[in-house]
Amino acid sequence: MFHREGNTIILITIIVLSILGYLGILFLPKLSLLILFVLFVFLILVLQFFRNPSRKILNKDENIIFAPADGKIVVLEETKEEEYLNEQRIQISIFMSPLNVHVNRIPFSGVVKYFKYHPGKFLVAWHPKSSTENERTTTVIQGSLGNVLVRQIAGAVARRIKWYVKDGDQVMQGEELGFIKFGSRVDLFLPLNADILVNIGDVVKGNITEIAKFKLN
Repeated sequence: MFHREGNTIILITIIVLSILGYLGILFLPKLSLLILFVLFVFLILVLQFFRNPSRKILNKDENIIFAPADGKIVVLEETKEEEYLNEQRIQISIFMSPLNVHVNRIPFSGVVKYFKYHPGKFLVAWHPKSSTENERTTTVIQGSLGNVLVRQIAGAVARRIKWYVKDGDQVMQGEELGFIKFGSRVDLFLPLNADILVNIGDVVKGNITEIAKFKLN
């Protein structure tokens, strides 16, 4: 199953590669097998990038914060979130390589209290300033146990952020938040009293990996 964000790109890719393959067979018959193999590999890479595996959360729990994206945990630290929350938070950053699934998902249910798109630079996703200077979106979800800030961040290659939420939306855990084309990063800013269930270097999957739990008073 492929994501709708890839429909046009996949169609154009198939058309262009078909033309190149035909020209290769016509004008370079001795290299035709190699050319077709290279074109086939390129097509597979494009298709796998836009794959959209079914990831339904069977046991939704307002106490659990699920991973909003596939990738690797590259930041886990206490920091001050200054755009909206203006308080100390635990920042968890997930780096998505071009080989990861790039659907971004709602980490827990609630109401979108704040959403904003920021145009910006295209620093590499692991750059310390990418979270505040790159093209990005910021979404704050208010749930019954607190709020979480989710930030989509474009990278040096990823320059197309898509989002499917707006201020006031009622969102459900596991729904699509957005999509970032060709690799990037998603940041979570969690309450300081959250029980963190991951570590630096962990590989996580959206809607599957439990990132943290709210502490019940």
